[in-house]
Amino acid sequence: MDAAKRYNRQTILPEIGEEGQYKLSKAKVLVVGAGGLAAAILPYLASAGVGEIGIIDHDVIEISNLQRQVIYKTSAVGKAKVQEAKLMISELNPLVKVNVFAEKLSRKNAVSLFENYDIIVDATDNISIKYIINDACLVTNKPMVYGSIFRFQGQVSVFNYQNGPTYRCIYPDQNNNALNCEDAGVIGISVGIIGMFQANEVLKMILGIGEVLSGKILVYNILNNEQQKYDFDKSDFHLLNKETFDEKYNKSEVEEINFESILDEINNDEVLFLDVRNNDELPKIDLKNQIQIPLVNLENEIEKLDKNQVIYIFCQSGIRSKIAVESLQRHQFKDVKSIVGGVLAMKQLLKKEISV
Repeated sequence: MDAAKRYNRQTILPEIGEEGQYKLSKAKVLVVGAGGLAAAILPYLASAGVGEIGIIDHDVIEISNLQRQVIYKTSAVGKAKVQEAKLMISELNPLVKVNVFAEKLSRKNAVSLFENYDIIVDATDNISIKYIINDACLVTNKPMVYGSIFRFQGQVSVFNYQNGPTYRCIYPDQNNNALNCEDAGVIGISVGIIGMFQANEVLKMILGIGEVLSGKILVYNILNNEQQKYDFDKSDFHLLNKETFDEKYNKSEVEEINFESILDEINNDEVLFLDVRNNDELPKIDLKNQIQIPLVNLENEIEKLDKNQVIYIFCQSGIRSKIAVESLQRHQFKDVKSIVGGVLAMKQLLKKEISV
């Protein structure tokens, strides 16, 4: 394979040249998440010749993903995202080394994984994971390329670049009311645009060209093509070493549970099933010991819950329920668990009780 011909159109740029291409070939980039943002990030990093790309994601491809996760085919539904992403990159550019991790990023694996890469790219839509990425980047001294989507608007920034501001400098406290793409809705174009902005920041850092979005956040609206850049300063937040990282995240580990294992408790008055979906979401579910408090209202209605009761929390697919668990844990609730897969999994076991 003739690398010179492959990269000719970019190496003739004076800002890149052969030296820049060499820098790209030696770079190691980890992309956290293999969804819509990654569907734009990965092809452009691979085609530019980034030498080693890691991808971590525990999810499989669903038919609803294809509207924005354009690197996957309909025939790949049900397959692991990381494996299909690796196949795509290998076919696009076999010169790139691809490492895949079919697991969820957590405080247990983040630091050890990040140590092997130069740049970490946040391609997730999970607020809790973004904080883990940020904090693990601080421990390992790696830059974090941030991307986020809310409906028709996206944000891009680079955190912890050359000891610059971090994610916590602009978002010091976790916002549990934030919705992901599944809950808020999203059009594929917005995800693609923001993902390419992220890939651009990665390439600029590797090549040492342009102005990196450090201490700045770019906000882009696809409906009117307006974009603004806002400056923000570094705060006093510091996470000094791996021990403080482990101590912080050991305090609030989210426990998940399969609904099948607690089927015999659906009529147990000693436990509570908490539905944190919005009131208009389907399918409906009707359990004897059930209450509904939408996630956006949970903090304001927390007095409705008993801290001493066993609480099983569910949502549509198991994402918001984990956020709800974290919220209740901060309010000293001791026995709260998130139901894996949410109602989409529960309905398979309760067909007679669910009305669509």
